[in-house]
Amino acid sequence: MDHTVFFGSQFGGESVINYSYTDMPLRLLMYDIKYFFVFMWALPWILWPIRPTDGGPFDELSPTLPNAWCVFIHILLVIWQVAFIMAIPSAILFPVWMVAIGLGLFLGVNKLLCLALNGKTDTYESDPKYAPPLEEHAHEKWIFLNGVAVGEAWMLSNLNRLALTFKRPVTGIHNKTNGIIFDVVECLIQRNFSYATGDVRLAYKAVKEHLYNPQYSKVVFILHSQGGIEGGLVLDWLLQELPQDLLTKLEVYTFGCAANHFNNPHRHAASQDAEKNHLHTATATSVTKMQITDSPTELKTPLPRRQTSDDNHRSQQPVENPPTPESLSDDETTQTETSQLVLPAMDRAIGYIEHYAHTTDFVALWGVLHFVTNKRASPMAPRFIGRVFSRTSSRGGHQFCQHYLNGMFPLECHPSNSTEFIGCADENDFMNSVVERGEEGTARQEAREAYEDSWDMLQRAGRKVKGKGSIHEVAVHGSFTDGRLEGDGKIRVKDLSRLWLYRNGRSPPETPRGLEADKSKSATPRHTILDP
Repeated sequence: MDHTVFFGSQFGGESVINYSYTDMPLRLLMYDIKYFFVFMWALPWILWPIRPTDGGPFDELSPTLPNAWCVFIHILLVIWQVAFIMAIPSAILFPVWMVAIGLGLFLGVNKLLCLALNGKTDTYESDPKYAPPLEEHAHEKWIFLNGVAVGEAWMLSNLNRLALTFKRPVTGIHNKTNGIIFDVVECLIQRNFSYATGDVRLAYKAVKEHLYNPQYSKVVFILHSQGGIEGGLVLDWLLQELPQDLLTKLEVYTFGCAANHFNNPHRHAASQDAEKNHLHTATATSVTKMQITDSPTELKTPLPRRQTSDDNHRSQQPVENPPTPESLSDDETTQTETSQLVLPAMDRAIGYIEHYAHTTDFVALWGVLHFVTNKRASPMAPRFIGRVFSRTSSRGGHQFCQHYLNGMFPLECHPSNSTEFIGCADENDFMNSVVERGEEGTARQEAREAYEDSWDMLQRAGRKVKGKGSIHEVAVHGSFTDGRLEGDGKIRVKDLSRLWLYRNGRSPPETPRGLEADKSKSATPRHTILDP
């Protein structure tokens, strides 16, 4: 039965863990091989279901000539590469010169077959007919990094599908395919040895340049499959090198992510401690609201001190009369370039990270879902920061357009032409589904954001919203009317998904953090630095 489980983001901490991307690479490789066999039952869902192909020509397996050509070449590559692997043991029976000639022949044919898929360029742009540049989005840059087995034709389909869904031009950094089998080998090397291939370096260069470009106040980075591994490496480098105010411009969204870690630390130790001390409590948002000043450690609204074994019982009690925007004095609520009222959930180096995954998708099971939900690994697994939407669905395959976007961001047909798409449908089963709360491990083992902190429209934190059985002070978006959730008051995917708010050229209400573009007509937008 279709349902969606939501996991609030992990928030990290001071512990050093042994099942981590920083562990010995060969040990990590052994873990990956082990869990390949654990999750191999889901391998058919990389392609399954083949039908429906309700995304038309954008779908990877729809019956079009370019798609048929891609499938044909991939079949030849699989046969050719399997034959090569099976022939390796017999190489000891032949002279070295014969082995060298055979290896050269294999690599040459393999390269020619891959050229038939990949094209000659490393970057692509979506077709303007699906999303012409608009002035209202001139301060945004959207970048996509693809997954396994994607050649030129599928890359363009992915980009145009994204452009049509969100009505923005999208730039693609091409993670070129070397055939499915060799792509999987490359995933193992990248994931366990932190090895940056050429497309990782190209993606890093592109994202970094756009974050530094004053024209842009927002860079949206979308990753699929192996692109999640490569994007995770890009984030590691960005976190090492970029100023904090530039990182807040970045938003990351993954689908079927194959990575084994995702980093996004809090910007202040105080906010991390606040979440630790108030895990999964109804008062989390009101207790931990704070005002960051130009000093990294100076808080105008003091946070609860870090709890000890002697005062655990006190830390569970709600704070009387917690500060709200309305209760602060005029001087305290006057926002300047160096002072901002924030919640710990938004006090992150990178603006937003969301992961979308199918529970029958082998790649997601081997990647994001394993490291987020595995009970055995709960206190031991690498940090995998970001809010996770884990969907069990009859159409839960791995293909980017055919399975993920069609199931989560389906297209709407033109009223008079069923073969012409006009954009993203405003209603679908996934976004309207009531979310279940992920409960793997204990609260302390999970070390996740309080559930209420995961509501995304943080500038509404001072409004009262009717929660389940009580009134919580939370931040909320989606179907929000007169301070209450519409209808039955249940939390749905569309109430938690920030990416959903970008559909059809829309934009989510901006939270007062990071860099915000001026709405003036100046050629170069003015930015306000809200927290140095």
